[in-house]
Amino acid sequence: MISPFIQNCVYIVSALLFILGLKKLSSPHTARKGNMISALGMLLAIVVTLLDQGIVSYQGIMIGMAIGTIVGVASARLVAMTAMPEMVALLNGLGGGSSLLLGLAAYIAAPLMTVMELITVIMSLIIGGVTFTGSVVAWAKLSEKISGKPVQFFGQKSLNSFLLGATIILSILCVMNPVMSLQYMYIIIAISLILGILSVISIGGGDMPVVISLLNSYSGLAACAAGFVIQNMLLIVAGALVGASGLILTNIMCKAMNRSLKNVLFSGFGSAGESLAGESEGQGQINPISAEDAYYIL
Repeated sequence: MISPFIQNCVYIVSALLFILGLKKLSSPHTARKGNMISALGMLLAIVVTLLDQGIVSYQGIMIGMAIGTIVGVASARLVAMTAMPEMVALLNGLGGGSSLLLGLAAYIAAPLMTVMELITVIMSLIIGGVTFTGSVVAWAKLSEKISGKPVQFFGQKSLNSFLLGATIILSILCVMNPVMSLQYMYIIIAISLILGILSVISIGGGDMPVVISLLNSYSGLAACAAGFVIQNMLLIVAGALVGASGLILTNIMCKAMNRSLKNVLFSGFGSAGESLAGESEGQGQINPISAEDAYYIL
């Protein structure tokens, strides 16, 4: 076991390394170094967390880390640079799925939770589920496994609204009736997975970079919620940093593509920019811009 003081000190160092890595990712010249610095910070955090929990058997953890390392190295070596967007989409999905499973496992292990703890578990389930299936759809569109055209159908807006409302109602019931919480959580997971598909499948392939950036932010928020569930300070900080930076990047990409985030996200909810048949009538919006702004965007 590690003393809380040493653990917090290592967590602070890991958080600083993570922030420094994010800073260096802002430039192509320092991006590789920033990635390595962030990875080092996460490695320190993982080691300290595992030692602090006093785990008796590390075989399963080591096997999982070995498999993940092999897959990660193979992906970095074999995936072409032009295929990086869809790879990032898959990684976002895995992050969301991990947060979903972590929240569910934490509740199953200790079902007697406070109201705030239940709320954070539900948030990790909803955001994680939407991120997982949404990222898989984004990957399929970018890799041309499915058509990149927006998929829309009659009543889609009503269906999305109904599922969103059902998720909110079930979340309230889950908090008010802890005895039935696990059953409600399973339904919430199923609905969130469906919402992830419906929310991304209605967006055209041209807008997928913005969607992936937003899903990256979602994965950070899901990790932050999972951090509250297991009371891990570093996971909360790292998740919040990823969520905030992802939102900032999404805003920058929308401006660069001359699109509004509202139009990208809600094109499948009845936007005037998309026809009922799912054909895109325009990939951009006409907005005035100065020569100086155009220079900075380019």
